[in-house]
Parts: sequence; structure tokens; C-alpha cells
Amino acid sequence: MEQAVQVLSQTFGYSEFRAGQAEVIEQVLAHRDVLVLMPTGGGKSLCYQIPALVLPGLSIVVSPLISLMKDQVDALNAYGVSAAYVNSNLNSEQLVSVFRGMQEGRYKLIYVAPERLMKMDFIERLQHLDISLIAVDEAHCVSHWGHDFRKDYRLLGQLKAQFPHVPMLGLTATADLATRADIAQQLNLQQPFVFKGSFDRPNIRYNQITKYKATDQVIQFVKQQDGSGIIYCNSRKKVDELALALARQGVNCAGYHAGLEGNIRDLIQRDFIQDRIDIIVATVAFGMGIDKSNVRFVVHFDLPRSIESYYQEIGRAGRDGMPAEALLLYDEKDAVRIRQWIASGENVERNEVELQKFTAIEAFGEAQTCRRQILLNYFAEYSAGQCQNCDICLDPPKAFDGTLDAQKVLSCVLRLQQQVGSQYLIDVLRGKQLKRIFELQHEQLSTFGIGKAQSDAYWHNIINQLIHRGLLRVDITQHAVLKLTEEARPVLRQTQTVQLAVPRLTIDLGKKKRVSEQDYDRPLFAKLKHLRKSIAEQDNVPPFVVFSDASLADMAAKFPQSSSDFLQISGVGQTKLERYGQRFIEVISKHLD
Repeated sequence: MEQAVQVLSQTFGYSEFRAGQAEVIEQVLAHRDVLVLMPTGGGKSLCYQIPALVLPGLSIVVSPLISLMKDQVDALNAYGVSAAYVNSNLNSEQLVSVFRGMQEGRYKLIYVAPERLMKMDFIERLQHLDISLIAVDEAHCVSHWGHDFRKDYRLLGQLKAQFPHVPMLGLTATADLATRADIAQQLNLQQPFVFKGSFDRPNIRYNQITKYKATDQVIQFVKQQDGSGIIYCNSRKKVDELALALARQGVNCAGYHAGLEGNIRDLIQRDFIQDRIDIIVATVAFGMGIDKSNVRFVVHFDLPRSIESYYQEIGRAGRDGMPAEALLLYDEKDAVRIRQWIASGENVERNEVELQKFTAIEAFGEAQTCRRQILLNYFAEYSAGQCQNCDICLDPPKAFDGTLDAQKVLSCVLRLQQQVGSQYLIDVLRGKQLKRIFELQHEQLSTFGIGKAQSDAYWHNIINQLIHRGLLRVDITQHAVLKLTEEARPVLRQTQTVQLAVPRLTIDLGKKKRVSEQDYDRPLFAKLKHLRKSIAEQDNVPPFVVFSDASLADMAAKFPQSSSDFLQISGVGQTKLERYGQRFIEVISKHLD
């Protein structure tokens, strides 16, 4: 661990580990399998990159997309780390060169897609090398319950048989309880150390508005923002129409979807990464391949298909830790259409999982409780406090003592033996004269009809609030039945009250407080960004690979004017000091004169 701390400081330029990194790294160095659950921007990469530099051999990183591999390798090379990737973009000469470098021990990390890794000739090649660890990034792709399931990831479970003594890491930012257990099983992790970091991203503000003249809403929002952004749409047609509307308003943007030629998509993505395009309007085809730290906002023009997708997509904002915005436009009609799309899928079993996951994001869209609470509770990180950085907290709906309503719902769930979904529960609460209820003799329950004074919509909203507050959970492994959590017990025992929001159809955002501004010299920050961009163009790397926005803000706050001062800046290691330090110090000194 002493070596790990040294690598953290001298190579990556950080004075201390983020939450969980030290624990994970220690377990990897002890040759244990590990499952890492950290939010996007939480520092997952260092959990395998630092052990890779401390351990003697070669580390293999499974990565899903070619563009993501390139950005990560570029970033490592900028830190002075010898890394390479193996993918279809390499010609035969380049591929031979990388293989020779692996054989000669020139690399510490090799990034590879699962399809390539699991080919027998590649496995045989690795068996002749000293492999120190295998890291599987975006590990939720291995799980049937995961939101982005990929068949090729399933084969990765065979790696343990081929390399039984090599520690394996599964890393993901988005996994509910069912997905976590499945990842460990599918990867054949042996008694893994499981680290679940906080899923909270306090620097991101969660906003939602009811969808009405959506294009105008997006234009208005974008004009209030500064810096890079991503806007997600659910169809290629919407992408093209919205990108054109924004361009007519003078916005520097481009559309991105699978209908474009591959070389055009690559060019657009590269221009966005290089800060030559400010805003991308995209389908989810513009997905996991984004490793850009200075995205300042993410907009969902349409409702995503799961909480995991939403969380992963908004997680592309503010990865540098600086303030960022997320905006969701919600329309119930969109929800109906998406349900139809999901139900039309060929795999009936998969459709059921996706429909259950979509129900959760629908509930999020209808929520009248703290949005951060909902997200955290979904990932089993129960949070009692409100965040004060979402539209609900900044413009709270009217609250009422919902203890009695909560007790009615929770008691009914208990009497139905925690074996029914929300609609059947509502049918019993409202005392509906339905054949199934009488067949199961549920009309004899004491809770039958106790909620008849309120509508289906009312109880649907109350149930969702109880799920959001962590008193109920939806078990997707058992056809979305409602289960009580431990937090429900004191409410049922009448030892704890519950404050709920009065159900309402519309949300008035009103005037919101701005995200708290960091204290740094903004004219200097602009000059440093200009220098960063010119260096990035010379080196043909993304600007954030040179320095993140957070590093530039730190410079603009501390005004380093010597090499020793510059090393104290977050994200500045020895290699970056030698490559870039003098040029940035000169700009800072000139600004202060």
C-alpha cells in the first residue's frame, strides 16, 4: 500500500484516495477477487490502474467500446503510464507491434473487448505472460438483470478457469441488488470482497419539468448553460430535428445516431471529445464510450428505459467533481409508447425484466419526493435526508402527515404476504369487486376497502413515495411484487411518523437557487482553458486529458508559480509537471502581473 500511495501521488497527482479506493486496492494487492460498485466519476479506474502499476506483470482491462479504450489509453499515456489497446481499429502491423510489446513486458495495462479477449488464440497468448490482474469494466453487462446485458460478456465467466490464481475485478456504476449478485456469479468471482460506494453525486443537480413544447424548453435550458452537454432522444428522427433546431439558434452542436455512417459518428464523437463541438444530440448509441470529464449538463428529451440507464447517462456530467445539471422532460404519453416498444421485443423473459425496470423510472418521473433519495434508495443506499439540490427540494411540494396512508399500504402488503404487485394491492385497498380477489378470499382481509375514498392514481402515487423513501421495495426477481423493508417496521408499529407529499399532476419549478459557485479567478480559468485546448490540439488528445476542469479551477484559485507549487494542484503528477507545468505557470504569472 505504500507503493500504491506513492503511485497515487507521483503518477496521478492526488494527495489522498477517494472513498473506497484504498480498501479495494488493498484487497486486489492481496490477490482477492473484488466487486466494485462506485458512481460514474467516483474513481473506479484507479482501483485497477494503481494495482496494475504496483504489481509486477501485465493487467488486462475488459472494456466495451473502442472509443472508450482509446480515451483511457490516451489519459494513461499522458500520465506517463505505458498502456495500449487491442481492437479492430489496429492494422496488422500495429497489432503485431502491440503483441510484441506485451511479450517483451513493455506495457502495464492492455485494454481489450470481450469478443477479442475470449478468442482462443488470445487466451493462449496471455497464458504465456505474467498476468497480474483482470478488470472487467461495465460489469453490469454480464448480468441478465443488468440494463445493458450483452451476450459476449457472459463468456467472461470462463476466465477464472483459465487464470485461477489471478485476481479479478468487476466494476460498475449501476447495479441493483439482483444485478450485483448475478455479476459475482457470472464472473465466477471467488468469495469476492464487495465494495459498495455511495451512489450519490452531490455536484449534479436533478431537474425535471413536465414536457410541453419540448424543443423550446431545451433551447431555453441550453442557452443558460456554459460548456459541454449531451441531449438524449429516443429516436433518430428526434435527434435530427432537435439538432437542426438548436443549430438554427446558433448553438454549436451535432446529431449522433446509428443511422449515420461509422466514420461520420467517429468524427462527431472525436470533435465533441476535443471540445470542437459543444453539444451532442444523440440516441443511446452515444453511450458508454464517453470518458469526457468536463461535460456540464445532460438532458433527457425523452424518458429513459430504466433507472440504471438514467443514472449512467446523467453520470457523464460533472465527472471532474464540478457543478453540473441534469434535466428530464417527462410526458406520460412517452411512457406509454416506451412500454409498447419494450413489450414488442422477441425475448419474452427479457421483456418482463425491462418492463419492471421501466416501471421504476416511470415512478421517478412522477415523484414528488427528493429525487436524490429516490435514486439512492433504488440502489439500496437508504437516505433519510433531503439533498437541497434537486427541483423537489428547491421548490418542495405541499407535505402532509402520511402516516395513516403509509400504514394502510404497508399493512395491506403484509396481509397479502408480500406476494403481489402494486395494482393488485390497490385493488384490495379500494375494495374492488374483482373475481380474482374473491377467488383468493382477499375480500376477507381487514385491509380490504380501507382506501376506497381515494383513487387508483392517488394510491399509486403514495406507493411510489413509500418505495422512494425505502419503506417498500420492488423485487424484480419475483415478478415485481412489493416487499417490506426493515425501515417499514417502526411505521407499522406506530413508533415513527411519515411525511408524504400531496399527490399533484404538475410541478412548478419556480425560481431556483444556482449551484454554489467555486471561488476561483474566472478570467484566469478562461485563459488556462485556451492554453489547454491549444496543447491538446498539438498533442492530438482531448483537452481534459491534459488537465481536467477541476485542475484548472484549482490553478485559478491557488495561482501556483513554481514547480513545487504546481505539484500541489489536484491531478498534477510528475509527468504532467514536466510536460505542461512551465507553460501553465507562465500564463498564471503573466495574469498576475
